[in-house]
Amino acid sequence: MDGKFMFDGPDDAPVTILLAHGAGAPMDSASMTATAKALAAAGFRVARFEFGYMAARRTAEGRKPPPRAETLNPEYRAAVAELGAKSPLVIGGKSMGGRVASMIADELLAAGKIAGLLCLGYPFHPPGKPEQLRTKHLADLKTPTLICQGTRDEFGTREEVSGYALSDRIEILWLEDGDHDLKPRKSISGFSAADHLKTMAEAVTKWSAGLAR
Repeated sequence: MDGKFMFDGPDDAPVTILLAHGAGAPMDSASMTATAKALAAAGFRVARFEFGYMAARRTAEGRKPPPRAETLNPEYRAAVAELGAKSPLVIGGKSMGGRVASMIADELLAAGKIAGLLCLGYPFHPPGKPEQLRTKHLADLKTPTLICQGTRDEFGTREEVSGYALSDRIEILWLEDGDHDLKPRKSISGFSAADHLKTMAEAVTKWSAGLAR
């Protein structure tokens, strides 16, 4: 850990990926760590950071609930500036972290600060509330985007997402039987969590090769 960030992968990687956590678990959760390690093994420089409310849970301030996602936009912008990536930068994150990144992606792309957006388990809607869509800004997104989603994610299944109006800049990698953490049930799908993370990392490698360098 280097101050605000946790790093994985080579310092001289051709692409840096900045990841924020989901609403309920920190940047060093098992899921975030496994994801970062898989991307690092594929040759990416991965930086993880925490929003203030989550960092506060590590201190005596106690457990603060997550704020509204859009109120975290300034914190994500600040993390991009503080990171000061030397190589092309992809921003994103797990669930809410990816959603926050998606809200500021186009402005950062226009400013030449990022090359792409990576969302891991995008929260298309709250569980059990498919009518409360969080997709309006995704319809005309201009940033090259890769969303990695489990087919049985309760925040947006394959069947549900197929009916959404999404920008043609968005590619979706569907991981068979994956949940919101991209984890499959091996007895049903034949895949392990490690299998899906490897597939995810390979897809990010192929996708990132097409980004502006």
